[in-house]
Amino acid sequence: MRKLLAGSNLVKMQKTRKTPGRLTAAARRAQLIEVGREVFAERGYGATSVEEIASRAQVSKPILYDHFGGKEGLYAVVVDRELEYILGRITEAVSSGSPRRRLEQATVAYLTYVREHPLGFAVLLRDTPQQQSGRMPALMYDLAEQISDVFTEQFRAAGYNPESAPIYAHALVGMVAFVGQWWTESSEQPSVETVASHIASLAWMGLRHLPQQPKLLT
Repeated sequence: MRKLLAGSNLVKMQKTRKTPGRLTAAARRAQLIEVGREVFAERGYGATSVEEIASRAQVSKPILYDHFGGKEGLYAVVVDRELEYILGRITEAVSSGSPRRRLEQATVAYLTYVREHPLGFAVLLRDTPQQQSGRMPALMYDLAEQISDVFTEQFRAAGYNPESAPIYAHALVGMVAFVGQWWTESSEQPSVETVASHIASLAWMGLRHLPQQPKLLT
């Protein structure tokens, strides 16, 4: 009888024991996001297939559909996380310090993101489902729009016309984005601080003498 009970308990333990290597739903979702970020960074949205993402993650396609509803759903999650992260870093960077210091901190925050999250940065520079040829990468445009909200408050506090803030937000994002792309592809990369100092100096020389009502010289 004892042997039978022991054998029965052993069977129950074997049935309830998790299969080695099997991920929880949360862990699987996180893994798919990481794999998706990698593939979207390499290929862009259009050239990425559900089959490739599933293959790299070593799962079946239905599992990906269960978590995200498809490629577009996964892409949206990847993009939202990248935009939320970089926007949070920049918002924190411009929350304190002198105007010059805030500009420097924002530039350093942006370039640090480029260095520490190369795949995320690559995704933001890639095409999107609604990408139109000849336009600035759509996601960088969206990022500039969100940063415009931060700049608007800063312009209003400094006594400048807040309606002009989007111009400077797009200018800064565009400048740092293209310098950042060159920087990541450079064979001999200067430090974050070196690149940021040059960008901030260039921008500051214009901003420090910014008139209330800019006009073209005639």
